[in-house]
Amino acid sequence: MNFRLVCAAVLLLVAGCGENAPLSQKKAPSYRLAPITRTDVVRTVEATGTVTPRNSPSGIPVGAQVNGRLIKLFVDYNSVVTNGQVVALIDPLVYEANYKSAVARLHVSRANVEVGEATVRSREAELDLAEKTYARKKQLVEKSLAPIADLDTAEEALAKARASLDSAQASLKSSRASVEQCEADVSQADANLRYCTIVSPVDGIVIDRKVEEGETVVSSMNAVPVLTIAEDLKTVWVEATVPEADVGNIKVGQAVSFTADAYRRKFTGKVIQIRRAATTTNNVVTFPVIIEADNPDEMLFPGMTATLSIETARAEDVLVVAAAAFRFRPHDEDIAGIEVPRGRKIWLVGDDGTIEPVSVAEGVSDDSFTQIVMEGVDALEGRKAVVGYHTSVTVQQDETNNPFMPKFPNRNKNKGTAPEPKK
Repeated sequence: MNFRLVCAAVLLLVAGCGENAPLSQKKAPSYRLAPITRTDVVRTVEATGTVTPRNSPSGIPVGAQVNGRLIKLFVDYNSVVTNGQVVALIDPLVYEANYKSAVARLHVSRANVEVGEATVRSREAELDLAEKTYARKKQLVEKSLAPIADLDTAEEALAKARASLDSAQASLKSSRASVEQCEADVSQADANLRYCTIVSPVDGIVIDRKVEEGETVVSSMNAVPVLTIAEDLKTVWVEATVPEADVGNIKVGQAVSFTADAYRRKFTGKVIQIRRAATTTNNVVTFPVIIEADNPDEMLFPGMTATLSIETARAEDVLVVAAAAFRFRPHDEDIAGIEVPRGRKIWLVGDDGTIEPVSVAEGVSDDSFTQIVMEGVDALEGRKAVVGYHTSVTVQQDETNNPFMPKFPNRNKNKGTAPEPKK
């Protein structure tokens, strides 16, 4: 029993001493720090996209504009073709016959024109004779040397001659119009005959084939697809989908790097087009951005998924600090008596452990690190900025080795898959 009383007295004594401890012995605030160092910082926009052939997302369809049986197919999957190369042939027998028939009708129409011209010349001669006869009869009647009935007969013959000439001239115009119609028929028949020979419209590679030899193709309003050709896969497009929050930072000509799941390497390209055709999916608005990229050894296939990093800003060999330093706000009791400037600032730790504000501006940021912009910024190199408080005063870990702090990028190394600095 005495032992228990002694232990209780000791505990009460210790508690009383703790309550009476002077305030000067309380520990100072413990800050989490980040060094200010010199490196490169790159701001990027991350996106996904699909590899497509140039100028056409799904390739260029090569179709048949006439009906008929496909008697010969000169190419297959992955065949390399050139502009104007014959790739398929439709049976031309029917179209050759139509062409010859149109040519024959053209010859008949031209012959009718010649007949019509001869008829007009004959009617013109008859009219000339009728005019002369009428003139003679008129003189004789005026001299009372011929009856008036002869003049009436001559006048009637003259009217008939004029009407015959008008009719011949109209017939000639009709024959000439018939020639024009036949010439159009010949042109159409010739075009249909030439459509039997299907040629490639571009240099490229065959990526799809829709028909087999011996099949009959039937063309209606649109050309029936026979082949699909991807235009020269040495250069490809990547159609990226970029959210509206990021598309404002993207400009034509910006550098892009991307990866494809099929390869353990990076590909590079540049932005060539920002399209205005928005797409809304689950209330998220996105815009298509087109990237043109070289395709070494034609490794990238149409339809592959690409993970892209679009470089929107770059700052090389500049002083940076962890982005959290711009968001730090000290407690009021820790800055008592310190004049705090307005605007953006970071807090630096002095040799005596106190903190002081420094007015700065933010430069390029990659969300982990931010460029420091101010006059005489070089003087900050090597110093440490406050990024927050420790959650426990018992933490004695060296801040520079904190595993939870973001790591500075190595020199000339960039966030994500951003391109290497320009030389």
